[in-house]
Amino acid sequence: MDDSPTTDEARSASLREDLNAVIGEVSALYHEREVETRMITTGILAEQHTLLLGPPGTGKSAIVRELTSRIASGTYWEILLHKFISPSAIFGPIDLAALTSSNIHRQILEGHATQAHVAFLDEIFKCSAAALNSMLAFLNERLYHPESGGTPMVCPLISAVCASNELAEDETTAALYDRLLIRMEVDYLAEPDSFERLLRSAIKSPNHQNNQNQPTVVELADLQHAITTQVPAVDLPSAVIGALRDLRSDLRQREITSSDRRWKQAVRVLQAAAWLDGREQVVVDDLAVLAHVLWDVPANRGTVDRVIRGYLSPDDRDLADLVDEVDRIAAELDKLVEENNRDRLYDWAMDQNTTLATIAKKLARIRDSAKDAGRVLRPYQQATDHAQEVYARLLCQALGVSKDKVPNLGGAR
Repeated sequence: MDDSPTTDEARSASLREDLNAVIGEVSALYHEREVETRMITTGILAEQHTLLLGPPGTGKSAIVRELTSRIASGTYWEILLHKFISPSAIFGPIDLAALTSSNIHRQILEGHATQAHVAFLDEIFKCSAAALNSMLAFLNERLYHPESGGTPMVCPLISAVCASNELAEDETTAALYDRLLIRMEVDYLAEPDSFERLLRSAIKSPNHQNNQNQPTVVELADLQHAITTQVPAVDLPSAVIGALRDLRSDLRQREITSSDRRWKQAVRVLQAAAWLDGREQVVVDDLAVLAHVLWDVPANRGTVDRVIRGYLSPDDRDLADLVDEVDRIAAELDKLVEENNRDRLYDWAMDQNTTLATIAKKLARIRDSAKDAGRVLRPYQQATDHAQEVYARLLCQALGVSKDKVPNLGGAR
């Protein structure tokens, strides 16, 4: 019996490997943006739109441009919206030459939204009232109604990534907000080591370009095949459906409600996340991605995250709690360093040194358990590396250990 993979299976495996390589490469370029990069990619696979919410200068547009540049043969289009923008600036101006010479009313569509496979819409909530209805149809139905009337145009849009410095403030733009299934808050870099790498990245040697590895790219046709055939085929078991039903009830008890449409669209995000991890069916642990789907305002994002965490495997619940503890230590370290009370900082650091060592042992156990269970090790390794990074900062900034003398907690890269 021939156990070799079929052409379709091999194509799927190759694309998945390349997409994960792209995520890794883009994340290496833009520090502390691995989650955003992975969720944008998941959104593309799910044919859903992503909102990046955060202040200027956090790399929102740079991430999108870098990520979408890896789609060979795909058409990328972006625009900065404002409250006076005309629909023709988005979808194409009238062809004045055809109108004056032949009295033909048509639009110049090339180079505009109707031709894009992936779009970046900056300042999405500043979209003008004049362009709003066309934008909603473009995002929701992938249709554009020409200014001259007639049959609506089907647009090739797979996914749009939208950015804003603030949330929608009125009912007019709230309709746009509802179309953006994946929502992520993007803030300035938190880790000092990430900030240091950012500064060093500004210095480029004369032969910098020659030293760069060839970036990984994926073919548009392969991506579209996965979107239309492979991702929808990922199974949604009864156990996951039951967990989603209970999750909806738990969130409603906390007065956090999502529309039926959002829940239905969330299924495709779960399928995309499972496919990207190489599985043929969704598992309960995949519910973790819904922490970026089910919150409505930033104030309830933490509540949604905590409720979802309760549905994950015991290991993943422990992992999330341990990451929270590491983040707490990192925040307290920053505070004490700023206060510059050396005696207090030293005493506190001695206690946290032991705490971090204990956390590292627990993380190693969880990672080993995940490995034995055949789960994807990426989130477990990231948590271990994060703990090592905070441990190194604590030893260097609070206890005066030189950077090259920091021991490895175990399992960190």
